[in-house]
Amino acid sequence: MRYRKLGRTGIEISDIGFGAWGIGGKQWIGGSDEESRAALQRALELGVNFIDTALAYGDGHSEELVGEIVRSAAGKVYVATKVPPMNMKWPAKSGIGIEDVFPYDYVIRSTEKSLRNLKLDAVDLQQLHVWNTEWTDRDEWKRAFEDLKKSGKAKAVGVSLNAGDPDSGLDLIRTGLCDSVQVVYNIFDQSPNANLLPLALQHNVGVLARVPLDEGALTATITEDTVFEKGEFRDWYFRGRDRKKQVVEHVSALQKDLEGITGSLPEIALRYCLSHPAVSSVIPGMRKVRTVESSCSVSDLGALHDSVLAKLKKHAWVKDFHS
Repeated sequence: MRYRKLGRTGIEISDIGFGAWGIGGKQWIGGSDEESRAALQRALELGVNFIDTALAYGDGHSEELVGEIVRSAAGKVYVATKVPPMNMKWPAKSGIGIEDVFPYDYVIRSTEKSLRNLKLDAVDLQQLHVWNTEWTDRDEWKRAFEDLKKSGKAKAVGVSLNAGDPDSGLDLIRTGLCDSVQVVYNIFDQSPNANLLPLALQHNVGVLARVPLDEGALTATITEDTVFEKGEFRDWYFRGRDRKKQVVEHVSALQKDLEGITGSLPEIALRYCLSHPAVSSVIPGMRKVRTVESSCSVSDLGALHDSVLAKLKKHAWVKDFHS
């Protein structure tokens, strides 16, 4: 496992992190707590020292499982969590004031609730789970972040940006008040390359690359006939036969261009994210031990060759499955 600095925080985190949404047990169906514990434990054995969870993942259940494993870990494990929007709306919409989403007292209370779930005295990174660039100049989030740091409840602070809108984080980065940003970044959604990643690198702000496998599209396992559990997130994300058909067409074209290049599509997808120096850690969901092992094995492979990155650049796909 290789490690990178999380921006100016100075802490070194595994470049493959553990995305803990799936172990919450609500939006992703079919797992078990026993399986989740085994996956978390195996990740730590393989050198993962960074876990990204959220209060909204299973109404705190993901945090409870993460805390259980982290408290018994032999070495330091860095934990990131998130404050859900008070109005419970993802993504944040234009025109909705921060007083309805992240008022000061609510951010503090949510952090304290997360700490109770985790049974930890502090989180290494607290993040706002949505963002609206209209809030950049507002005082609520700034005071909350400052006081969380002063109190020691959060050692670093950041924001998880809306899917498909990386540029909403540009003014945020320029404030100098944010230690990290979390952004959707993968072979299909290459939009952070244009502005966000260069600016984050310039300002020494950490970047957490989420959805590196595009919710499973980049595993090359989805067909037009794939059926997901009713009520599961993927059943909504890939709803309708047309969306699955689009995925099959784009993945087929991608695989054709990658013929002769070593590695499975998921491996290449993770290495794509790791190829940008602004990225501190890639956080795929890892509910199963076999997924943990395959994802962690990518770390030592390092960045993709420029010739491969040039091929992948042609496969940027502007879509909005998250809405």
